[in-house]
Amino acid sequence: MKRTSSRKARETRAVANAPDGSGSPSTLETRYAAARNQLNPRRQRLLRAILDSADETCFLSSREMAKRFHIDATTILRTTQVLGYASFAEFAADLRQHFISRITPYTVLKAATKEKRSVEDHIEHSLEKALDNLNAAKSDLDVQGIIAMAKLIKRSRRVVVVGLDFAASLSYYLAYGLLALGFDAEAPIGSGNLQYKVEVLTAKDLLIAISFGQCLRDTVDAVVRAKKQGVPTFGITDNNTSPIARYCDAYLITPVVSPSFLVSYVAPVAVISAIHVACAHIDPKRSLNRLRPTDREYAAGHRWYRETKRSNGDSS
Repeated sequence: MKRTSSRKARETRAVANAPDGSGSPSTLETRYAAARNQLNPRRQRLLRAILDSADETCFLSSREMAKRFHIDATTILRTTQVLGYASFAEFAADLRQHFISRITPYTVLKAATKEKRSVEDHIEHSLEKALDNLNAAKSDLDVQGIIAMAKLIKRSRRVVVVGLDFAASLSYYLAYGLLALGFDAEAPIGSGNLQYKVEVLTAKDLLIAISFGQCLRDTVDAVVRAKKQGVPTFGITDNNTSPIARYCDAYLITPVVSPSFLVSYVAPVAVISAIHVACAHIDPKRSLNRLRPTDREYAAGHRWYRETKRSNGDSS
């Protein structure tokens, strides 16, 4: 939910825009701006150089980074501590997130090809990162936020889930599960169709927006338009400073970091599954009444594929 710690709130207020001119500063950029006065010019230049070459620095160890910039590793560690990081690993994680949110799929893949890994290693690394995201989502899951979202969905007349481009798969999954539970939910496709759907929403409805990194313009525009109409808005995104987090009434955070040219949706799918579970159990009687007719359909087997039995017993 949209209840950040006091430190994060101060950091968010400290930076209205990202240093590179984009509308959504990364967590690392936010920390950098908040601690700028505590950094001498040399360390400011160091951090700027690290950020500007994130495609090459985000996978380096502290020693490798120190070697690249011709300084000692202690300077790297002390500089990250000024930003509030307890360890270089925490700094490196935010640097990778900054990298992912700022660059193109081409640049991501280009950086990955510079690593000395075999194809098998790349596959294993991608699965390890997906598992890391899933574990992070589980450990940091805002359970009360999910319950609050489920309650909001229950009392809403209509739910519009906005997720475009690659995130369309997530919006469809969320809307499909809600429909199965009897909620009036849909995931509009196409910018024109989306605009018309948002225009008819009222304060009795709900708009759920899904977007990550810098966030897609049409998705953010839908949130802004809905808020002007008094429509409650809920977001699913990957950091506290994304446009979705800043403009939605409340939001959930889920990691999407990936060494691939596409972000990883393993954790978002798990979070959406948790939303479905919450919606089902917030009013189990209602959910059972809705699913009872489908129980007969499942048992009848008409929707499932069955091999045709031939009289001679040959199924070939």
